[in-house]
Amino acid sequence: MDTKHVDWRSMRDESAPTAKPEARQSGDERDEDGAEPSEASVAERTDLVYDEQHGEWVDPETGEILREDEIDRGPEWRAFDAAERDSKSRVGSPTTNMMHDKGLSTNIGWQNKDAYGNSLSTGQRQKMQRLRTWNERFRTRDSKERNLKQALGEVERMGSALGLPDTVRETASVIYRRALNEDLLPGRSIEGVATAAIYAAARQAGVPRSLDEVRRVSRVDKMELTRTYRYVSRELGLDMKPADPAQYLPRFVSELDVTDDVERRARSLLDNAKRQGIHSGKSPVGLAAAAIYAGALLADEELTQSEVSDVTDISEVTIRNRYRELLEATQKSGERAVGTTA
Repeated sequence: MDTKHVDWRSMRDESAPTAKPEARQSGDERDEDGAEPSEASVAERTDLVYDEQHGEWVDPETGEILREDEIDRGPEWRAFDAAERDSKSRVGSPTTNMMHDKGLSTNIGWQNKDAYGNSLSTGQRQKMQRLRTWNERFRTRDSKERNLKQALGEVERMGSALGLPDTVRETASVIYRRALNEDLLPGRSIEGVATAAIYAAARQAGVPRSLDEVRRVSRVDKMELTRTYRYVSRELGLDMKPADPAQYLPRFVSELDVTDDVERRARSLLDNAKRQGIHSGKSPVGLAAAAIYAGALLADEELTQSEVSDVTDISEVTIRNRYRELLEATQKSGERAVGTTA
């Protein structure tokens, strides 16, 4: 049973007549005699529990129903599963920042059919096409809305290609809206700012993508992406911490289809490298790739540098250099621990 603590006086009908002072006095006298409590005494209670299903105010200690709601505030239909509830609900979808109008405007469907599924006549189809054209014009009435529509379309496309969740795309849309409102776009391309926004949003959400991965799905080069990202993050005051190499491990391990033992050893290598400060100034993606390769060696699994390079987009030379540094750091850490024990 869905219950919650509410003040029933805020939900009472204002048009209902209030009790006179004489009636309240007589009601209090009846309370002393053990009769039913008066409305005035109930009005003074603030600890009542409201049962939304039955519209009743209940005493939490005794379970007595002290007041009933005459108005049923629920829907007039019943549903027995989520699909039936969604089909009967008459409310629209929630607002979202991933659409330039936040999903509040009317959208005319592309199907040339009526409410019963019958095809429209030629004249009706032409009329609907004119309505779609004017509806699209009214949805983007100025250059700012057209800019926002194009940019959010790019954010949705790149987010889908990178496999980013909706929360990241929503954050990227908010970042782009802020850049547009603060006039950061003059002199920069729409695609460049949209790409910088989705790169920053992925880092903020803890699911970072490398610059090379973002560049492959973007329509701008790497130089423009890095320059625009630095400018947007500085002007908007985005609190961007350096990417943690361990954040790349789950995705790379899943794509390489190695065991959990490899990921555990790779994470241990990265933790040891951070304690010794070896990760400073090095690419987090390269460290993650090298840690996976070194973890596979320690776990006696067959994994080549070429396979890791294809998945992580890191050169084999970088993987060889970094995995040796990780293993040397682990060896030094072990020797130091032995010396301390001795």
